[in-house]
Amino acid sequence: MSGSAFAEAKKVYWLTPLEPIEVAVEKKMGRNKARAMDVLDLRQACRDYADKFVDIQRNEFMRLGVMGEWYKPYLTIDKSYEASIIRELGKVYATGSVYRGKKPVYWCDKCRTALAEAEVEYENHKSPSIYVRFELEPNTYVVIWTTTPWTLPANLGIAFNARYDYAWVKSGDETLILAKDMVEQVAAEVGLGDYEILRTEKGSWFEGRQCKHPFIDRTSLCILGDHVTLEAGTGCVHTAPGHGADDAIVGARYGLELLTPVDEAGRYTDEFSLMEGEYVFDCNDAVCDLLAEKGALVHKSIIEHQYAHCWRSKNPIIYRATDQWFVAMDDDSKIRERVLSAVDDVQWIPDWTIQRIKGMVQGRPDWCISRQRRWGVPITVFFCDDCDGVVANSEIFEHVANLVEEHGSDIWYAREVKDLAPEGTCCGDCGSTNLSKEMDIVDVWFESGVSYAAVMTPEVGADGQIDLYLEGSDQHRGWFQSTLLAGVSTRGQSPYKRCMTHGFVVDGKGKKLSKSLGNFISPDKILNQRGGEIMRLWVCGADYREDIRLSDQILQTYTDAYRKIRNTFRFLVSNLNDFDPEQNYLPIAQRGILDRHAMGVHQDRMKNILNAYESFGFHQIYHQALNYMNVDLSAFYLDVAKDRLYCEEQNGLLRRGAQSTLYDILRDLITVLSPVLSFTCEEIWEHTPKRANDPDTVFLLSMPQPDSIERDVSLDAEMGMLLGVRTEVLGQLEKLRAAKEIGHSLDASITVGGNGNGEVEEALLKHQAMLADLFIVSNVTIQAGAGIEKITPCSHEKCARCWKRYPEVDSSQENGGICGRCERVISA
Repeated sequence: MSGSAFAEAKKVYWLTPLEPIEVAVEKKMGRNKARAMDVLDLRQACRDYADKFVDIQRNEFMRLGVMGEWYKPYLTIDKSYEASIIRELGKVYATGSVYRGKKPVYWCDKCRTALAEAEVEYENHKSPSIYVRFELEPNTYVVIWTTTPWTLPANLGIAFNARYDYAWVKSGDETLILAKDMVEQVAAEVGLGDYEILRTEKGSWFEGRQCKHPFIDRTSLCILGDHVTLEAGTGCVHTAPGHGADDAIVGARYGLELLTPVDEAGRYTDEFSLMEGEYVFDCNDAVCDLLAEKGALVHKSIIEHQYAHCWRSKNPIIYRATDQWFVAMDDDSKIRERVLSAVDDVQWIPDWTIQRIKGMVQGRPDWCISRQRRWGVPITVFFCDDCDGVVANSEIFEHVANLVEEHGSDIWYAREVKDLAPEGTCCGDCGSTNLSKEMDIVDVWFESGVSYAAVMTPEVGADGQIDLYLEGSDQHRGWFQSTLLAGVSTRGQSPYKRCMTHGFVVDGKGKKLSKSLGNFISPDKILNQRGGEIMRLWVCGADYREDIRLSDQILQTYTDAYRKIRNTFRFLVSNLNDFDPEQNYLPIAQRGILDRHAMGVHQDRMKNILNAYESFGFHQIYHQALNYMNVDLSAFYLDVAKDRLYCEEQNGLLRRGAQSTLYDILRDLITVLSPVLSFTCEEIWEHTPKRANDPDTVFLLSMPQPDSIERDVSLDAEMGMLLGVRTEVLGQLEKLRAAKEIGHSLDASITVGGNGNGEVEEALLKHQAMLADLFIVSNVTIQAGAGIEKITPCSHEKCARCWKRYPEVDSSQENGGICGRCERVISA
């Protein structure tokens, strides 16, 4: 890994999500006013809104220290980007997998558009829970259960499972039919009282029979479907093909029409004239009253359950059959099969997420890529006014894309068909040139899903695949998936090599952040109170594979950690104030034992940090760096190096060796931490001694090459033993301090041995000259066979300069009571 991996200028990509922006503009100016606006005026208002928030977000990202070409971004509203969307749509269309059809889709009546599965959120919602009877024979009724009474006007059938046993349950003068295994549960819920089971039949018995609709003069066909389960209800499923995906699929096998007596605003049409013009969710009680009036309502209660809501309007949504554009998953192009194969070629981070994406691809319906909005990239096809045929081909898509690249997508709305279609365009079915434009726009997930086509340009050095996609776990059903679908369809492979998923930000107790709960912390507040570095450190230190906790207490922990990191940097820099790496730097082999050992530890830490980068273990970077600075540096090496740094001869090998080690450590640390603490590392680099060819910015430094340090295995082993002795010594010294027998460890003398361990004793004898520095005491005596035999206050006077106690120190002398070493240094 090199510094350029971080320092390379990053193109910034803004998805200016078309539908959410139009919804926001409608909310700002009023929905009715916005919908009455000329399409071009509305689009300009949306563009202005997008530009405003691009500027706001740009400033926020820059304040956070995020690197990028902020004033040359990719915007999905750029002409070139819009053109790339149209070209990719043309490529998908050319595969033959795009078709127009009428199907039930998620529909938001507030946004008045179809929704993708990724645009649906499930929230708690109170709904009527009703049991309704459909007459099969006089006094014999099939009982269904539903939580959407408003869909009953669209009922055309009742679905049974062919394998289940269904019971004729006699209660009073009437007989109710439901799945045998649900009888006890339903009887208790509806208060059936005494009952007896008269007979049972398999579900297959019902196929083709007909029931009377409870309040409309028509019949409901009894059909079979494997989607019928016994998880809830009666085992007899109310079927309205115009308002449910399963209903539509099973209904199609029996020739049931896609009856949808609900308009785009969620109001009943004249196909249910009794409540025409009424909002469907407001009619649940009215439908229940109608059922009761007809004697068809068996039981009613209210339940609270998870119900689909629009992610933008936050309103409950409906299933509604409408004409839409779809990408087929299982036609001759076999997109589903090919995408599942491509999933195996991607590295998924964390690795368990591969099963999540596979499950979602396996279970997804055909991809609805059209939306009924005005702010967005149009689906650039034409319709024949004479035969209603679709007029679209690669030439048309490319021709319109070229126009959009020059003029922007507004041209689709500003010009007539004759100015948009290539010369000679006509209906392929009847030859007519009387054409009209499709006014639906492309789904936002298609728009974002084909972003690879816009950003993988020659200037980026594209090799056909993007290295990494990064987003939240919800994007397995959104961006990650739409990118796979589009990329595999047009390029035969995943557009990305690796895909990394992170959790969501929650409060300190793991609860969802919410202003209403009072646990929401604004990023602006964090930036204003604590600065961008604390926020960056928190992002790095949290384990993104899980939900990321955020609270003032957690932020304070990172603030304290930052202070420790900064203090370590400050110590390193301040002790290099007279160090010139071109003149004073000593190779590792020429340094002392403690320095060489410190460089070995440093090598291991750098390896761990670089490996964490490579494996996307960012939280490990934080913990490795903090532990290194606190334990290996502040609590050990920097402490034992102070005497050489402060008291040895300025240009002596001992001091320059320690400074060379500090220099190596500092340079490597600010390089590996610059992606995390960008402002701090750049500031430290400004005050770090430079070599002749060093860059002006820390972000252009090459990453450390830790394997270049040759390790002394025997020294590592010896130091390991000595550090074990040191730990025991420090413990004893602390007891003396607590007893106020000494004030500082330099006030002590110790007698120590290997405690019967020959290897330890050999190491002590071999390195006896440095033991006083290692233990930070004034004198060390080695006694064979002993452990920590004796730690006593040293009886000698303290050197006024280095604070060590030596026999030669005499405060009455003219030299002011300094030791021989210090006197030589001062005299040099």
